[in-house]
Amino acid sequence: MEVIKKASEQKRHVMLIGEPGTGKSMLAKSMTEYLSKNELQDVIAYHNAEDPNEPKVRVVPAGKGREIVAAQKKEALAKKQQKASLVTTIIVVILMITIAMYLIEGDTSIILVGIIAVAILFFAMRYSASSRQENYIVPKLLVGHDDSEMPPFIDATGAHAGALLGDVKHDPFQSGGLETPAHERLEVGAIHKSSKGVLFIDEINMLRMESQQSLLTALQEGKFSITGQSERSSGAMVKSEPVPCDFILVCAGNLDAIEGMHPALRSRIRGYGYEVFMRSTMDDTEGNREKLIRFVAQEVAKDKKIPHFDKYAVGEIIKEAQRRAGRHGLLTLRLRELGGLVRVSGDVAREKQAPLVTSDMVLEAKRIARSLEQQIADRFLESSKDYKTFVTEGESIGTVNGLAALNTGSSMAEFSGVVLPIVAEVTPAQTKSGGRIIATGKLGEIAKEAVQNVSALIKKYTGEDIANHDVHIQFVGTYEGVEGDSASISVATAVISAFEDVPVDQTLAMTGSLSVRGLVLPVGGVTAKIEAAAEAGIKKVLIPRANLRDVVLEKHYVDKIEVIPVETLGEVLEKALVGGAKKDSLLRKLSDLVERKVSIGVPPGSRPTMQ
Repeated sequence: MEVIKKASEQKRHVMLIGEPGTGKSMLAKSMTEYLSKNELQDVIAYHNAEDPNEPKVRVVPAGKGREIVAAQKKEALAKKQQKASLVTTIIVVILMITIAMYLIEGDTSIILVGIIAVAILFFAMRYSASSRQENYIVPKLLVGHDDSEMPPFIDATGAHAGALLGDVKHDPFQSGGLETPAHERLEVGAIHKSSKGVLFIDEINMLRMESQQSLLTALQEGKFSITGQSERSSGAMVKSEPVPCDFILVCAGNLDAIEGMHPALRSRIRGYGYEVFMRSTMDDTEGNREKLIRFVAQEVAKDKKIPHFDKYAVGEIIKEAQRRAGRHGLLTLRLRELGGLVRVSGDVAREKQAPLVTSDMVLEAKRIARSLEQQIADRFLESSKDYKTFVTEGESIGTVNGLAALNTGSSMAEFSGVVLPIVAEVTPAQTKSGGRIIATGKLGEIAKEAVQNVSALIKKYTGEDIANHDVHIQFVGTYEGVEGDSASISVATAVISAFEDVPVDQTLAMTGSLSVRGLVLPVGGVTAKIEAAAEAGIKKVLIPRANLRDVVLEKHYVDKIEVIPVETLGEVLEKALVGGAKKDSLLRKLSDLVERKVSIGVPPGSRPTMQ
């Protein structure tokens, strides 16, 4: 916010890059509040008698443009009325003479001659050069403002070249006295309307390169001529004098937007402004919670149809903001999606004809307004239960209930968890060149690399060289593929279980990444994964200790499942493997192999010195 305020005061351009729904357009709109209203200008287009295809452009103080155009129209109307009165008088005189001569001579042809004379006079005056001149003297107001008007904010997202840069209307009647003056056909673009204000363009990479080049020219010059955008139109022959376009450009997009930007345009923004990577979370402080409470009230007021929230309902919204942040001590800034939950909760309250939204209604709204990914995950879980692709009771050798998160690659803030069964089998090597690790389940690059890293840990924890064995690892039911390394501890546990012939507890699921030294590393989406395990009937979940503070479970999940934090693969094996002589033998072997952490202390009384 400080950068935006500074950019407004110093009139700097800004590029906002970040995830959707983080308030990029809202920040851009807020910049107008720091701009001066006294600098606004009106722009008027006049006919150019020397070159009709190059209309003249004049700039006047805000509010004066409409007065000038109105005065010119009044003057033109007075001249037209004066000429009309003269023509009417002449026509009446001709008709009176015609009638008088008819009465004297008695010849009907005199009446016919009089009517023809009147018609010729009418059309001659109607399409004379002086008649067209009245249209030419009336200017056109291109950009107009009121004295008390705020600086403009123009959203040009998705605008084509004409809407962005201005255009000239096609004139099908280009001669014969029926043509429209060129200055009357001028249409200003967003760059002209936003002069002395803010021009906002989201998804800047979707703008054509030619338009980006013209936008760069407008930024550099502070003015840009209006010309026809279509070569087949008569407007292509028209090019006005330069029209002011002194605006602050705020362009936005996701990270991929940078690749589609014109290099010179980005360089201009970097040289004369700021590049900002938007945060998707903020600190969970009392002040920020108060801002979220204010946000809920604003969404209710903006909707105008839903009732207000009681304090417990607001508490549920704040808890959901914590949950969607995915990390301890943070609140999500994906306010657009949070606002969607506010509106659905209000719809539930209206349906029940309740005067206030309660916490139960917010929880019901969360179930109704699940993301597509969550609905897919729920159906996947139902089918897995029906076909028993995983079990939640007993024990099994080489089989582990892993956990995965959907939605990691989409633009939505919410994760959706699923149970991911992993099965391992160890067989003697079938080739003389040595054993292989064979993983199936449409794995992505990161997942493949994670499986390869596990081989070093298997050798360390089992004491056997896997070069003498083929290790088969199957990710069951992964029709859409697997990416990421959060299944590393599951893979390692399944393979070690198969190597040592020690069963794994099937009432337990796990998630976590692994270093090649055997440390369990944090992963994303832990809350969604734990909730998926609880829905599947699993009783315990192993997660990285570093993720423990990130867990924000709903009330009905708290008593359903036990969350166990772990730090090393040794701890994982101790919790996951079922007791017996083989497990005890393996754990004794591990106690000699696993590196113990050594803490280096500072001698008592010693203090670090400044150098």
